[in-house]
Amino acid sequence: MAIKILHVASSSPAAKAGIHPNEIIVSINGESVIDEIDYQDLIQHPHLELILSDEHGNKRQVSIAKSKWEPLGIRLDESNIMKPRSCQNHCLFCFIDQMPPGMRSSLYVKDDDWRLSLMMGNYVTLTNVNDQEFSRILRRKASPLYISVHATDGEVRKRLLRNPNADKILDRLTALKNHNLQFHAQIVLCPGWNDGDVLKKTIEDLAALWPAALSMAIVPIGMTKFRDGLTSIPAVTPEMAKDLIKMIEEYQTIYLQRFGTRFVFLSDEFYCLSNENLPEESAYEGYPQIENGVGMIRQLEDECKFAWEDLSPVISRIPPSPKEHQRMIIPTGQSAYPHLERIVNQYKPDWVDLEVIPVKNKFFGESITVTGLIVGQDLLSALSDKIFDIVLISENMLRENTDCFLDGMTLEEITRILGKPIRVVKNNGESLIRSLYSLEDCIND
Repeated sequence: MAIKILHVASSSPAAKAGIHPNEIIVSINGESVIDEIDYQDLIQHPHLELILSDEHGNKRQVSIAKSKWEPLGIRLDESNIMKPRSCQNHCLFCFIDQMPPGMRSSLYVKDDDWRLSLMMGNYVTLTNVNDQEFSRILRRKASPLYISVHATDGEVRKRLLRNPNADKILDRLTALKNHNLQFHAQIVLCPGWNDGDVLKKTIEDLAALWPAALSMAIVPIGMTKFRDGLTSIPAVTPEMAKDLIKMIEEYQTIYLQRFGTRFVFLSDEFYCLSNENLPEESAYEGYPQIENGVGMIRQLEDECKFAWEDLSPVISRIPPSPKEHQRMIIPTGQSAYPHLERIVNQYKPDWVDLEVIPVKNKFFGESITVTGLIVGQDLLSALSDKIFDIVLISENMLRENTDCFLDGMTLEEITRILGKPIRVVKNNGESLIRSLYSLEDCIND
């Protein structure tokens, strides 16, 4: 394995040593360099011996002395080697297998790459990592990782992931602990498969690995209407959610006393489904599992509270009767609807006629209730009989860094059809408060 040099910074240790772009790094201090992770770990040494090669295979050795944390000054060409590694599992609950046909190709890509777990927080199963690669994880001290466990019972996990190599998860998690590496864990709850006693075993097995196991999140299986030919799995019911909340609260009490952390957390969907009150902000312990939807509603509520306190002096200077945006609509997913309605009604301007509306997901199926999976055509349907001046939508509805919904419709297209403006609101409380009061338009602060 070898990796090409794309750029060498001027006056850097690499430039002073005479290293040039397009040369290939064969090894550093006798170790091969597969990717950026190897490179960044190896260059921490103050004394480096690099074996370089040109495009014809001619090799040379370069010695470099530098301070321990000083950058070497090389940018690597990772256009091929850092392409996400594909997943070899066939999980019973895989959301990608439940996508409708004819969508953009990127929505059908399955990745299970531990490097993306380390760098971006993607969850991985570790079943697509052979022993040699797992040794590299340990050697490079890749920590923390984000690991999709689903079950620590090996036989259950093999059936869930439909992968004969999925049963050694506890061995690998224990190896991470023995090498002083840490990880966050996730469980996709599939009723009848990994709930009940299987779930209790999973929680207790992972808690036994604390503090290597930093936290674990439990999220319900998401099922679209496109499950023809897939294994039948019951949906999580309100009664199941209520019982699960009670069980997890008991575990949290035990672990808070034992470890000083609640350790195991439930995603917001369970509280929405059961109509139970959300935990207080302190119960989320800094939101280590926020990307799993654990505490998103509580975080938004608290952010709105703090933003309101900070922005009140500005808001007080807004003219009492602005001439525009009198009728405002905020579409949201059905699960978040009652919470968002309560939050915005607490902070909305007196002069605004505001309505929060739950959007039925006809595209994926009405069992999908989260805001991030609302598509353009369902948004249009929900707004078809409404009278309004402006629409506020969460940025979660759009593909990251684009104006595209999952069904391919664009913000421009929907705005043209509606004939009314749409404001995209960032996923935080301050942005919501600012958008409610059109602060960007009314106040130059």
